[in-house]
Amino acid sequence: MSEYPPPARTETVRLTVAQAVVRFLAQQHTERDGQRQRLFAGCFGIFGHGNVAGLGQALLQAEIDTPGALPYVLGRNEQAVVHTAVAYARAKDRLQTWAVSTSVGPGSTNTLTGAALATINRLPVLLLPADTFATRSAGPLLQELEQPHSGDVTVNDAFRPVSRYFDRIWRPEQLPGALLGAMRVLTDPAETGAVTLCFPQDVQAEAFDWPVELFAERTWHVGRPLPEPAALARAVEVIRSARRPLVVAGGGVIYSGATDVLDAFVSATGIPVGQTQAGKGALPFDHPQSVGAIGSTGTTAANALAREADVVIGIGTRYQDFTTASHTAFNDPGVRFVNVNVASMDAVKHAGVSVQADARETLTALTDALAGWSVDDGYRARTAELAAAWEATVQAAYHPETPSAGEGGRLTQNEVIGIVNEVSAPRDVVVCAAGSMPGDLHKMWRVRDRKGYHVEYGYSTMGYEIPGGIGIRMADPDRDVFVMIGDGSYLMMPTELVTAVQEGVKIVVVLVQNHGFASIGALSEQLGSQRFGTRYRYRSDSGRLDGDVLPVDLAANAASLGVDVLVAQDGPSFEAALRKAKAGDRTTVVHVETDPLIDAPSSGSWWDVPVSEVSTLQSTQEARAVYDRWKTVQRPAYLAPSERDVPQS
Repeated sequence: MSEYPPPARTETVRLTVAQAVVRFLAQQHTERDGQRQRLFAGCFGIFGHGNVAGLGQALLQAEIDTPGALPYVLGRNEQAVVHTAVAYARAKDRLQTWAVSTSVGPGSTNTLTGAALATINRLPVLLLPADTFATRSAGPLLQELEQPHSGDVTVNDAFRPVSRYFDRIWRPEQLPGALLGAMRVLTDPAETGAVTLCFPQDVQAEAFDWPVELFAERTWHVGRPLPEPAALARAVEVIRSARRPLVVAGGGVIYSGATDVLDAFVSATGIPVGQTQAGKGALPFDHPQSVGAIGSTGTTAANALAREADVVIGIGTRYQDFTTASHTAFNDPGVRFVNVNVASMDAVKHAGVSVQADARETLTALTDALAGWSVDDGYRARTAELAAAWEATVQAAYHPETPSAGEGGRLTQNEVIGIVNEVSAPRDVVVCAAGSMPGDLHKMWRVRDRKGYHVEYGYSTMGYEIPGGIGIRMADPDRDVFVMIGDGSYLMMPTELVTAVQEGVKIVVVLVQNHGFASIGALSEQLGSQRFGTRYRYRSDSGRLDGDVLPVDLAANAASLGVDVLVAQDGPSFEAALRKAKAGDRTTVVHVETDPLIDAPSSGSWWDVPVSEVSTLQSTQEARAVYDRWKTVQRPAYLAPSERDVPQS
């Protein structure tokens, strides 16, 4: 009898590391509430010497041998394709995403911004950057950054702080564990973000005998954590004590599919709802309990109620500084917080009563536990009065008494937003990310569908808009997508218009030309810096950038990239161009000039951007005085209001 058992016989298949990665990714699925879908819709990428013979060869082989297993899409900019993948994941409620392959060096580091955006917004994307040789047989390589103090650090180590999971595959044997770790994070709503797996160029092409079980279909079940009974009871107790409660609805409401139960909860209790950038769409704009956007870019209705709220119920929000108006929004001295979030880091903010659980399940439980309880009729009436006043403000901004009231008869940005809003269908999607428009859209866009508003404001990345719009349309081809973009952001990344043409993906790009950075220009003026360095001008004889407007023709630029272009001069021609673009089947850029000096209606709120404490400029001195007054209103987030005396109902 043998002293040791015979070795286990495992069926294997011989593949390169890259071929194994492609085969594995094609077999991953997610499931939630009985609905199952492939986790990866495909792989975006741009090939270079670091990945063309590894992942590039593997994707080609898969395309020929198993068509549709992991479709490949060629992008024009590595950062842009990450944005497309992230927008797709957001449109799919984080249940599906894309992989992104890049070459070593500038190809990989060009995706760092996209990785940070994904992680900040809690959105899944898989990054597969190439790396330097594991064997170091040919070093130093083209595009290798040599470190005099370390032999095992490469530029890809820069991904560590912006990724939720990071690994480098030095040997084939490490691959299964790395892939399973990556899938765990990508499919965990509380942990998700950018996942980075680095692949040395030589390892990608190395063959290995893999167990066939690695490539079996695998389903990752996305659960709905239930609220812990004691935590739920504490939350119910605080809410029942409230006389002026307010819900702050964040992106977690939408990702959880909790919009219907939020409707039921606030309809029964009468609690008004303010919405963050990611949470806009949690209720339609005309819902009786909706008071629109909240915070620095909020409505006067939501911000008035926030100032008076004695209980704030945050659902799926991370309380970004725009949401809290830099900790000046909630002014009641006894205000308490109830935080519902799948992520523990967000659930404990503002020293609130923490309910770490799924938004949909928690709202259902709260509705049952609060049966028969409601705010009083006077509070409901005040909510309706404030909301109606704000809607009248929006209507006046959309349709001013003097149309095209900007300098030289140009449209205002408010009018542009209004016309797009009214031309778009209820299920159409508006997309934006940077500049003055995200704030203006947050205040004024009348959202009618839970997926009708897509503004990336966790990282506010210039250039996100066009690739993001492509990802949204790919995720849901039945929705028209209106990309709202200023000239500053457009100039950062117009190249993905070529990808839209290549893939036959139709989006409508509203290109607002105001000859500079309107958002930072306005902020600069508020801070006493006189719009310095924010306008696209010739350098004058004075040596400053204050000469004539630059003769930039962005319409011609867009046309050169293969899309249709329509140029509007006023309100009627702009509306006609939008309707033509919507009726068409090709990507169309609608170019319109606006006056950057006419702002959107004020939110009556604040954002903490420090102003120079000393200055010889009177404009800066005056701005500093305003800043100092606001600082007296700011309250630290670590106070424990639960320890204060709170009036009981």
